[in-house]
Amino acid sequence: QVQLVESGGGLVQAGGSLRLSCAASGRTFSSITMGWFRQAPGKEREFVAAITWSGDMVRYRDSVKGRFTISRDNAKNTGYLQMNSLKPEDTAVYFCATGNIVRYTFLNFDNHYTDWGQGTQVTVSS
Repeated sequence: QVQLVESGGGLVQAGGSLRLSCAASGRTFSSITMGWFRQAPGKEREFVAAITWSGDMVRYRDSVKGRFTISRDNAKNTGYLQMNSLKPEDTAVYFCATGNIVRYTFLNFDNHYTDWGQGTQVTVSS
């Protein structure tokens, strides 16, 4: 099992940037896929981005392509989500998650992730 703690959320104006971090402990972080999901009030949780343990596969939801960048530092057991050009529709609680996922097809399926953080709030004002 992996324990995950997100940080870096906050309030930002539209067009601004935030960098979320996901600190992992427990099971070896470097061998597993990491993903970011988000959930806005009244909406279902949705996939944002994912990266495999080696970084050889990266996937984004279409609405964040070109604005968000996922990365990881296995030596620090930490993952990141750099969010630029933020929009009010990006407002949500953001969660990081990890799982043994090796196929690109499954990177955006939340039921393939086994460990989840508590989430960090991101609010983008217009």
